[in-house]
Amino acid sequence: MGIPTFYRWLLDRYPRSIVYVKEESPKVVNGEEVPIDITGPNPNAIEFDNLYLDLNGIIHPCFHPEDRPPPSSYDEVYKAIFKYIDHIFSLIRPRKLLFIAIDGVAPRAKMNQQRSRRYRTARDAADAAAMAEKSKDEYGTACEKLVPEDKIKKMDSNVITPGTEFMASLSVALQYYIRLRLNTDPGWRGIKVILSDANVPGEGEHKVAAYIRDQRNLPGFDPNTRHCLYGLDADLIMLALATHEIHFSVLREVIVFRGKQNENRDRDGNMKRSAVQNSKIKEAKEEDFDFIKRIRFQFVHIWILREYLDFELRIPEASMKTNLERLIDDFVFMCLFVGNDFLPHIPTLEITEGAIDLLIKVYKKEFNKMGGYLTNSCEVDLGRVEHFLQALGSHEAAILRRRLQVKWEKDTLFGKDACETGGDDGMGWMDGPDKPKLVSKDMSQKVLSNAERKEDKARTVEEGWKERYYCEKFDVDTPNDRTKLKDHAVQKYVEGICWFMHYYYQGICSWQWFYPYYYAPFSSDFTNLKNLDISFTMGKPFKPFDQLLGVLPAASAYALPLSYRKLMTDTSSSIIDFYPQDFALDLNGKRFFWQAVCKLPFINESRLLREIESLEHTLTDEERKRNAFSLDSLFFHISHRMAPKVISFYEEKKDSQKLTRAKLKQKINPKLSDGMNGFAYISDKTIQLSEIYSPIDGMETIKDNQTIFVYYKGPPMHPHIPKVPEGTELPKKLISMKDVRQAPPLWHEKRPAYLPSHRPTSNAIAGDRRFYGNNHREVQKVNNWQNRNQPRLYSRQGENTVKKDEILGKRNRKGEKRH
Repeated sequence: MGIPTFYRWLLDRYPRSIVYVKEESPKVVNGEEVPIDITGPNPNAIEFDNLYLDLNGIIHPCFHPEDRPPPSSYDEVYKAIFKYIDHIFSLIRPRKLLFIAIDGVAPRAKMNQQRSRRYRTARDAADAAAMAEKSKDEYGTACEKLVPEDKIKKMDSNVITPGTEFMASLSVALQYYIRLRLNTDPGWRGIKVILSDANVPGEGEHKVAAYIRDQRNLPGFDPNTRHCLYGLDADLIMLALATHEIHFSVLREVIVFRGKQNENRDRDGNMKRSAVQNSKIKEAKEEDFDFIKRIRFQFVHIWILREYLDFELRIPEASMKTNLERLIDDFVFMCLFVGNDFLPHIPTLEITEGAIDLLIKVYKKEFNKMGGYLTNSCEVDLGRVEHFLQALGSHEAAILRRRLQVKWEKDTLFGKDACETGGDDGMGWMDGPDKPKLVSKDMSQKVLSNAERKEDKARTVEEGWKERYYCEKFDVDTPNDRTKLKDHAVQKYVEGICWFMHYYYQGICSWQWFYPYYYAPFSSDFTNLKNLDISFTMGKPFKPFDQLLGVLPAASAYALPLSYRKLMTDTSSSIIDFYPQDFALDLNGKRFFWQAVCKLPFINESRLLREIESLEHTLTDEERKRNAFSLDSLFFHISHRMAPKVISFYEEKKDSQKLTRAKLKQKINPKLSDGMNGFAYISDKTIQLSEIYSPIDGMETIKDNQTIFVYYKGPPMHPHIPKVPEGTELPKKLISMKDVRQAPPLWHEKRPAYLPSHRPTSNAIAGDRRFYGNNHREVQKVNNWQNRNQPRLYSRQGENTVKKDEILGKRNRKGEKRH
């Protein structure tokens, strides 16, 4: 889930839930490195049952690395992915299941975000090429130092989208890799492997969550199953909490947060993994995969995070006995307002401004008045949500005043260029007249007085700030139009929060629904929610080629069949307006362009599908296969306990005509499958091939193949039970009240501060480098300025010591008024 800086907040507030992964070093015998025996005990003293890989988090750094030369072919990408999986597998050592999940077609609500990212990627590539061309014209060969050629020629990562040739060949490569490991590696011999590739609809992490939900509370399910889910996205932590599984860990690379390079940040605002690596990694050769071994990893232990939340979410003087599981569900729900992949965040809620602390504080304060919990599994109590959002709305004016003050302080003390905003800061709709420019050092006292006057002036512009916001961001002018638009945006946003909870706790309730605006309403505008009619139509997912047309820019049209490309590139196309050559970017208060809102036209689904329908007959057999949906693939070694029953079923049915025309299903016995329920689907193309040829140059052919392959489908969907399963052995408590850090003062309620300390006082989030990176001279300049001009807390006057409250405006002991 797109929750910017959430992991940094988590690290600061709940540090003991995050633990470094212990790694076993390979032994060297007679000068040769001996592979690690992954059949041995896990060095982390945790024996995991199931490992789930959100593989898109591995595909991207292998496809377009920042720390080594880019791959020159897909085969190099596949080999790097194999090495990455090998390394993670050796760290976790699952004993029952490896689940490899790749993003398939996404719900429409997610496609809008995917479209923005892919257009931004194409724009960045075009800008780099233009810069290189300009440099060549002006400086000749010297431009290579400015824009390295390999940065420009690296492959287009937009092909990491369902339906492309790359994703189809990746699936084939992974099927070969899984069989190779099951045949040759003893550590894989006893496990099952599920591959959910790009032809299986759904986002990778949600396929994993659906698998876990569907297995719980069924015959044979082990409530003490130990899960480990790999991935960088913050939504993995939320999904893990939403499962209500106790023995759950999220695995992610160690991230270095501080740094000044724009290009070294990921979509969450954290430093990218590539920026963590040392100089030796940057010198790696194309075929050198040792960089993977040098990556450090961390666990987020969900059972410890739950302990922290148990203390954090305790309601003082609650009118009812509270339930931790319900409180955790409400925490997941509240966090959607600061960021997710489907809705823009509420405009006054930023984690770097203490938004999560504000949400928790308001929730605890209003819990009794609301009448209890905001949610019940996937159900949302809109009456209580309205009360909660109105309470949040009471803080909006103060937050906006604080932002104006902070912005003015930056602009005044160091000039707009020093703030690294790169353009409009998103507060233009709020600002009044022009603000003072950079002032000299000897004017610091004048700055103080101006700051006080500016704070007062911010109060005078308070009236009408909502109107200016809707005029600026939603492009409406008249009061009547603003009211209609605001009401519609509230309706769609409330639909969105209900859709979100259903998606996280029960599964997709509509493939077609999406939020049709770039920005969110203010929390104080959420009124009369009880009377809203909230309903969804399930619909069906886009086909892969439909999604490609919905998310790719025209620059990546080559990834589609020839007849489809013309819809994106031909000026006579009836939907050419979906593919603008240029588009607006709104920084919306952010610092970097990669954080900006991409103002792209929303795809009209009916128009798009109508044009596609007339082209499907032009597809080749190979293209039809890429454009079709599939089931998950299940692999296991012939020595697995499941093998005899599957083989006997195949032998019984192999002469049947039905087997050649369709897949026949067999119910999986959970006693033989280590507690896994569902169905195995068998066709004439499944079971056991004698030889498996390598689809990758330089890799061996698998002879005398000992693996079995069938298709897999989970058990029928049943209501998710959002509580800890009976029979769960609770781990020993590790957190006590002394481990819980006191919540910092609310950001917008603190007294005026100057630049380095205007953010929350958090070691993980704040810090002087927030604005200056490694420019220590600028930091020192601000610190010196503060030391000269801020009031001293204690001042000697003869024998008397003047206290802080006396200095800040009250009378001193001599009865004189202090100013």
